[in-house]
This record gives sequence, structure tokens and C-alpha cells, in this order.
Amino acid sequence: MKKIIIGSDHGGYQLKEEMKNFLLSKSFFVSDFGIYKEEPVDYPDIAQLVAEAVAKENNSVGIIVDGAGIGSSIVANKVKGIRAAVCNDIYSARNSREHNDANILTLGGKIIGPGLMQEIVTVWLNTSFGGDRHKRRIDKIVNLENKYLKDVHR
Repeated sequence: MKKIIIGSDHGGYQLKEEMKNFLLSKSFFVSDFGIYKEEPVDYPDIAQLVAEAVAKENNSVGIIVDGAGIGSSIVANKVKGIRAAVCNDIYSARNSREHNDANILTLGGKIIGPGLMQEIVTVWLNTSFGGDRHKRRIDKIVNLENKYLKDVHR
């Protein structure tokens, strides 16, 4: 089973806590990179921690919750090997895994509620990469990463 590395800023804290309980109830192995109480924090700090951990650990995925999901996605995508997708709906969640082989899901804690979060997370975790024509496109993304991003995990 995949390890799920999670984190949030203060805007996503409540939803992250609900998501963590949901994942644990489904017997997933969850590693929480914070925050651990609702206090102001800069989302880039948490997104970086989660993204670096996912890039380093094989067979892991990440889920980051901030206010809108956008900022954490931007930050996470700066880390080589990460394909983070903002998915505040079920269609995007399925597409991000099937077409883009996303390894980090970002959610907006001020956009979605607990019920929709559970549906999105379930679809995202249960959707496999489609391969075929999508693999060719992922290879192009990897080539761009190799050209512009340094590997910080050597």
C-alpha cells in the first residue's frame, strides 16, 4: 500500500485533519508533515516538505490542503519528479491521475467540504495512470524537468 504524505497551512488545517481521520479509517499509512494546530504558517514551507518527501520516497503520494489548493500546487511543482494537481472536483481528480500521473493532490480547504473531499481523495487514490499516449506526454514533462530543474535529493 502506498504511503500518503499529507500537510496543510492554516487555511487547510481543518480539512486536513478530517482527511487524515478518513484515510486512517480506510487503513492507509499516513505521514502528517503539519501543521498540527490552527496557526498561521506560510504554505510554501509545508508544500516543500511534502513535495521533497514524495520525490524521495518511492511508492508514496502526497496530499496538501491550503485555502484554494493553488499555491501549494505551484510550490510542489518546483520539485523535480513532482506532478501536483489542484483538484477541487472529481473529474479533475480522475484526470490528474489517469492522464498526468499526478503524485501530489492539492485541495482547497476554503472551497470544498468534508464530503466532497472524501470523494475526491477516494477517486484520486483509486485511479491508475492510463499509460499509452499519456506516457509520451509525461516523458515530455520529464525532459523539461531534466533541462530546468536540479535534483536536490542526491
